[in-house]
Amino acid sequence: MRISTAYAFETSLANLQRRQAQLSETQAQLTSGKRVRMASDDPAAAAAAERAMAAGARAEAHLRALAESRNAMQQTETALGDAGDLAQRARELMISAGNASFSDAERATLADALRGIREDMLAVANRSDGAGRYLFGGQGSDVKPLRDAPGGVVYDATTGQLNAAAGEATPLSLDGSAVFLQAPDPATPGGQLSIFDTLDQAITELRTPGRSSTDVAQTVSTGLAGIDAAQGNLGRWRAVAGEALNRADGIESRLTQRRVDAARDRSNAEDLDMVTAISDFQNQQTGYDAALKTYSLVQRMSLFDYLK
Repeated sequence: MRISTAYAFETSLANLQRRQAQLSETQAQLTSGKRVRMASDDPAAAAAAERAMAAGARAEAHLRALAESRNAMQQTETALGDAGDLAQRARELMISAGNASFSDAERATLADALRGIREDMLAVANRSDGAGRYLFGGQGSDVKPLRDAPGGVVYDATTGQLNAAAGEATPLSLDGSAVFLQAPDPATPGGQLSIFDTLDQAITELRTPGRSSTDVAQTVSTGLAGIDAAQGNLGRWRAVAGEALNRADGIESRLTQRRVDAARDRSNAEDLDMVTAISDFQNQQTGYDAALKTYSLVQRMSLFDYLK
């Protein structure tokens, strides 16, 4: 087998170029810290990295939505606590109204205080979360969910619950109708009462002069029963908000783990093993240096050099 000088040179140059390309590629990987810098480097690994990146982005988006839900439920729990305090204050005023020694004017003063509590209760029921939503707006409303009407307070929003897009059901609002207008009626099995109607009735009757002590006692008894029922209902919904906060903690833990898993999977797919890469780079550098020396020797092994 005869090998021409030109063929030997071409083969040597091709090997040099191949080794130089490998060395350059390894150097680029070391510089970027990535084994897969483009899809053509490793299509399967690039696809796995893309899936992991999408999973991480979903987990991050769900965590942001969960933070919104947690903020809303924290404010809702506080609002329900405020409403419970107002109901307790109304209860104390109703007990005071039962004092047989009070005059009509004194009971009218108590009625005025109850009117102030009623207005504060309505303000709590229409409290915003600071982001354009109402805490008790149900499935959403552009206006305050509860308003005064000729027949009493009505609910203008859509009943139900608005949830955040956090992968699992996490509320952004509660049903204000169920919270404030649908407490179990102790006088009617299966019936419902509104805290506002209860207060309105008590206010009207306490302002009416000339009523007998029996009538006043009945007003106090009915009012206390209604306030107690409403207060119990507020407590139950406050527990719902508290449970939502507890669930949010568990959901956050799961979503955080998903984000960590996604980051790990992406790293496994595209990141470079630095120890292995440095070792490969040193071996390639040694091989390239040897190839250069070999090529320089082959260059001098020409027949023309011997004929000189």
